[in-house]
Amino acid sequence: MKKILEEFKTFIMKGNILDMAVGVIVGGAFGAITSSFVGDVVTPLLAVLFKSPNTDALNITLRPAVGETPAIVLGLGTFVGAIINFLVIALVLFSVLKAFNKARELAEKKKKAEEEAAAAAAPAEDPKPTSEELLTAILEELKKKK
Repeated sequence: MKKILEEFKTFIMKGNILDMAVGVIVGGAFGAITSSFVGDVVTPLLAVLFKSPNTDALNITLRPAVGETPAIVLGLGTFVGAIINFLVIALVLFSVLKAFNKARELAEKKKKAEEEAAAAAAPAEDPKPTSEELLTAILEELKKKK
């Protein structure tokens, strides 16, 4: 039992698991932000275009409710709302990733430039002789001793 607990502790403490947990938490918060953006900014703008408070105005009633029988509604407006939500989330995510990749690229270029500057400033070391050069030198020394 103790071995299983130790293995579990090792598993949980791995960097990938912790990174994934942080990603899920941040992703949830990010989802709340984008949902608010769609619901509080984009949807009201669409409401002005469709003269309705939401995209439900695009829904088509196929059969109205009769007594206790519910209406049959083709939810085009709900579907359009889901598509808009997806597109906004995808656009925001694309923008964030593009900015992140650009920042990482700039950081890598800066690091590479610093490494090149450090290499240029460092004194040049004598190159180590190759095996062939060492063998030639040994052979010459042996010839001198004869």
